[in-house]
Amino acid sequence: MERKRPSSRAAWAQSMDACDQVRSEGISLSDLRVIAPQSDHELHGKADHRRQSVILDLLKADHQRQRQLVEALKIVKSLKAQMIELQRQQGPAKDPAEPELPEEASSSS
Repeated sequence: MERKRPSSRAAWAQSMDACDQVRSEGISLSDLRVIAPQSDHELHGKADHRRQSVILDLLKADHQRQRQLVEALKIVKSLKAQMIELQRQQGPAKDPAEPELPEEASSSS
């Protein structure tokens, strides 16, 4: 009985190490069944490849967001130019908080 305890503890420790590795590498149970017989080197190679693939996808998404942002900024710049042109044509904008004075009151002052 005493001999079984150390070996069962060692097996338990190995299983916990494997669980920690699976969690840290982001490997699913179905992936683990496929790669379980492979060596640690192969396991790390596949995890590195997966990480690189995820990074590439994130970079592509980031590039697309940057293009969308540039396009949105161009639109904002165009709208601002149009607003400035309209203000030049119509004169300065009046503050809506100020009450409008009748023509007679403003000319007599």
